[in-house]
Amino acid sequence: MSLTSAIKNEAHRLGFALVGVTTPDPPPHWPAFQNWLASGRHGSMSYLNDPRRADPLQVMPECQSILILAVQYPDPNMNSTPLQTSEKRPGQRHGYVAGYARGSDYHNVIPERVQPLVAYIESQIGKTLKYRFYTDTGPLLERDLAQRAGLGWIGKNTCLINPRLGSYFLLAEILLGIELESDLPFHSDRCGTCSRCIEACPTGCIQSNRMIDARKCLSFLTIENKKEIPIDLRKQVGNRVFGCDICQQVCPWNRFAGNEYDPAFRGQGDVSSPILVDDLALTSREFNTKFKENPVLRSKRRGYLRNIAVAIGNSGDPAAIPALQKAIGDKEALIREHAAWALEQIQDSETPLE
Repeated sequence: MSLTSAIKNEAHRLGFALVGVTTPDPPPHWPAFQNWLASGRHGSMSYLNDPRRADPLQVMPECQSILILAVQYPDPNMNSTPLQTSEKRPGQRHGYVAGYARGSDYHNVIPERVQPLVAYIESQIGKTLKYRFYTDTGPLLERDLAQRAGLGWIGKNTCLINPRLGSYFLLAEILLGIELESDLPFHSDRCGTCSRCIEACPTGCIQSNRMIDARKCLSFLTIENKKEIPIDLRKQVGNRVFGCDICQQVCPWNRFAGNEYDPAFRGQGDVSSPILVDDLALTSREFNTKFKENPVLRSKRRGYLRNIAVAIGNSGDPAAIPALQKAIGDKEALIREHAAWALEQIQDSETPLE
């Protein structure tokens, strides 16, 4: 068995669903990425404008191979509160959390598996290995590299899609100071004439050229965005309080996602489907405790409660009025403003027509 095959087998044993190898050559879609940045469609994510993304060797000059890894999380349609629906009982409306964020934070889970994989490689080569590891944290075009490593193609919704597993997985990369056998790139575009993701997006943020206008993307608006959610987009948020899976849920390739997924990302109680009025009352300490080691912690209390308030406003539930009135007195201006908007939405919907 070759070293590359042995490493792949060990990666699978450690829980990685997909494993591929590519070279540290510049990513093929770098010019398109530059155009996307120049158009301003990345919104406030200024950290993406890092020139090192043009060449992995700028990240690690000693790199000879890049190992691409993927872990699978559950299909968000499994045991979840359906989009735009909730319990019928007054005051018990639920929020929607993206499928990847219902369990443990992948930034904690994946590194715990990379370290033993690196140790295994070192045991096979008999020396200390020069490497760098990232999972959604480094200046790499990881989906571009994953496509070149044969893991799938980049769909019209800009997600990496694997023909066997769909797109419900998270990526990680290990830049290695040794040469491994590279996999063949995945050249086939299997989206064909399908445009379900484009048509289903509530805000129309998915463009026809495989680009996303992040400024209108509900995942960006509820996670990366640290300011107000634009008023003209708040209705489209629906009951989503952290992320949005719509473009993946309608993708035909995700019918293959099945029930196989990494148990670390199994949903955790009220984190998966939070009761809106309950979470609007969370204190800073309660928020930090509830979402400890969960991705929602990234949005911070003010961002999460901002999202909760918008979801309540969209619910039209008059039973939530007392909770909103209390939130209007919150110490955070961001929460106060969105709670006031939500209260106005509910009160206006109760006003009888003349």
